Amino acid sequence: MKTVALHDNLVFHDRDPYAEPLFVDKTGRILRFMLQPGQTVSEHTAPSTPVYLVVLEGAGLFSGGDGQEERHGPGTLLIFDVGEKHAIRAESEPLVFLTFLHGAPQAQ
Repeated sequence: MKTVALHDNLVFHDRDPYAEPLFVDKTGRILRFMLQPGQTVSEHTAPSTPVYLVVLEGAGLFSGGDGQEERHGPGTLLIFDVGEKHAIRAESEPLVFLTFLHGAPQAQ
């Protein structure tokens, strides 16, 4: 069994959001994102996997395929379909969330 303390040792970068790989193997990836207020993850897709996000700390604006931003905070699970466009924006407080992805093509 492996364990990770999800709220410990948070690292924020001044210029851009930081995505820390917490777990990577051939079956999937778990990334912890840390955004300072005002930082964004630009609209993008994951063409070969659904994307599951869990908000840990703070609140932010999340948009899916329809482009409409919705505010979500701690304890929220967001589910994006394979290939669905999505974007994230931290508002006035730091935002921390987990991202779960299937597969990791470069992992061994």
